[in-house]
Amino acid sequence: MLPTPTNVSIRKYILCMLWKTICNGCAHAPQYDNQGNKVDNEKCPFCRTPPRTSDEELIKRYKKRMEKDDPIAFRSLGWYYFNGLYGLPQDYDKALELYHHAAELGNAIAYSNIGFCYFNGHGHGIEVDEKKALHYYKLAAMGGVVQARNHLGFKEERAANFDRALRHFMIAVRGGDAPSLKAIQALHSGGNATKEDYTKALKVYQAYLGEIKSVQRDEAAAAKDEYRYY
Repeated sequence: MLPTPTNVSIRKYILCMLWKTICNGCAHAPQYDNQGNKVDNEKCPFCRTPPRTSDEELIKRYKKRMEKDDPIAFRSLGWYYFNGLYGLPQDYDKALELYHHAAELGNAIAYSNIGFCYFNGHGHGIEVDEKKALHYYKLAAMGGVVQARNHLGFKEERAANFDRALRHFMIAVRGGDAPSLKAIQALHSGGNATKEDYTKALKVYQAYLGEIKSVQRDEAAAAKDEYRYY
């Protein structure tokens, strides 16, 4: 019953009977049956559904969830189109369309994805539009996406609005965003934040790590760098 890490890279959406998001600690931890026998860790650790056997099956499972208006399914498929993964063509327009649908269904991370599209621009109908990007990053930040909050902090820092930048970074640190902690350290080194500001941020971040720390998450972090939550 520990809090789920806010970093989206160390959470996993399981496409089985549960259709839930779990942390990679739960996904990685060895699982045992009621007689103490170790079971196949590749299966869902909760319902034992076997993993997908092909890219086609994976996409089929997502599309099934899209029929149920699952916002994570829309956002995930958007990410696959954006990067051309799992047999899908790279299609920025399709990705943006799916991100918007996911956001309309309440997925705050999708707002951050949309902001990223407009901030960087990728051609094929998506042009750089910093005003739109800022709008969607704000929506994502209000929805609790710490990476979007971090982006807002850097925007204010570039504009020399250091007090506003510090507030954004501090909110992100409370949500466990390590880059924002480094940003506050850099503000302090540059004379734009006090030692007390950085000390407070460090304590807040350490408290966050203490809340989400578990043996399973540590094992996952040791196995793969992408599973690190600190």
